[in-house]
Amino acid sequence: MTSGAKTWAAACLSMALLASACGGGSDADPVDSADVDIEADLGGTDDTSGRDTDGEQAAPESDGEGGDETIKIGALTSLTGPFTSWGIHASAGMQLAVDEINADGGVDGRLLELVVVDDQSDAEEGVVQIERLHEEGVIAVGGAISSGVAQATAAVAEEAGVPLFLSKAGSEAVLTTESRYTFRTCLPAAPMIAKPWADYADAQGYSKVGAIVADYAWGQSFKSAAEEAFGELEGVELQVEVAPVPEQDFTTYLRSLESFEPELLLATGHPPGNGPILTQAADLGLDIDVTGPSSSLSAVLEGAGEAAIDRYADISCADYFDESYLDLAARYVESSGNSFMEDDAVAGYGVVTILADAVRNVGDDPAAIAEYLHGERYELPGMAFPLSWTEWGELAESRLLLVKVVEGSAPAGLEQDGGWWVEQLQLSDPLEPYEP
Repeated sequence: MTSGAKTWAAACLSMALLASACGGGSDADPVDSADVDIEADLGGTDDTSGRDTDGEQAAPESDGEGGDETIKIGALTSLTGPFTSWGIHASAGMQLAVDEINADGGVDGRLLELVVVDDQSDAEEGVVQIERLHEEGVIAVGGAISSGVAQATAAVAEEAGVPLFLSKAGSEAVLTTESRYTFRTCLPAAPMIAKPWADYADAQGYSKVGAIVADYAWGQSFKSAAEEAFGELEGVELQVEVAPVPEQDFTTYLRSLESFEPELLLATGHPPGNGPILTQAADLGLDIDVTGPSSSLSAVLEGAGEAAIDRYADISCADYFDESYLDLAARYVESSGNSFMEDDAVAGYGVVTILADAVRNVGDDPAAIAEYLHGERYELPGMAFPLSWTEWGELAESRLLLVKVVEGSAPAGLEQDGGWWVEQLQLSDPLEPYEP
């Protein structure tokens, strides 16, 4: 393992330790609906952990108006395992929305309760935990990161008729034509993601692009999509290397690509490895941009340090340059203790916000909520595109923001250690929804 990989592994371990310390439908066609522009009031609480001394999610006290029963929302995400740096932000974003809605009186006099469970980045554990959430009586579940976990838990959600919201689970195998209770939020299906990078490479005049993907659902999905997207371009060659999911030493794969002389390196298909790929490519003298899979930018910078500055590019569902993001991020940083509001946190905040809207309109029955959401369109704070869905739960209007980490100052109140921020490379055209 190179020194860069060791640094990244240490950062991943610290994120896992932080996560441990934090503890933690209907088959009817969608109906037409007016757009819904939702922004929670700015309230909040000083303590956003919401946990009791045993690490379980503590139920907030009701003011008695509208009954004592809380409205339970599940957060099923990765608080340990390879996807920890995504999961802790998904959960924290959901918690911020819960706190702010509760501070404003809740939903029709009832307070929200976030029940957080750890899928451990493991599909079997994900099934155990989502079944536990269903037994607890949650109205919906959000925060799924891993494609493997999402595919396993989506089957459970569809059978139970309880909405499940995906954050970064982009495998096209997660949704089927019969899906009615599973919704994407931040990351669209993998076949929709490669094209923006292909368009960017074409616009930059690149002739050779390399890629390293992980040998699991997401990586293979991205590989197929990239081969198709780049295959449609004239004069652009693509070379793909496939590595195991746990791999941390990518020297062999990078050496193979080095002789190819790529002008851009796609690490989008290997989420747990994009940090080591970034640092090890720099160690080998590959002075080219390396793309990520909509990673936790703060974790990448913590692990890669200066190797990321002016070299690391990524995709995001959050619009880091919009005033609504800046306002939301300032509240998130203050309340969560996290240094940066990742797009998973923005999506998590949005999930709770739209669920509160659904309960106000159709009550707390999960089937009614799913049917209602299929007919809605949400302009949410911090999001780069509206949330609306196809009949099977794919994002209907997604656009990906392509950004690059650069040296410089963040907006006031959002300054990062190391003096970095992001610049916009490209906002993709609206993406055609992938149909299973």
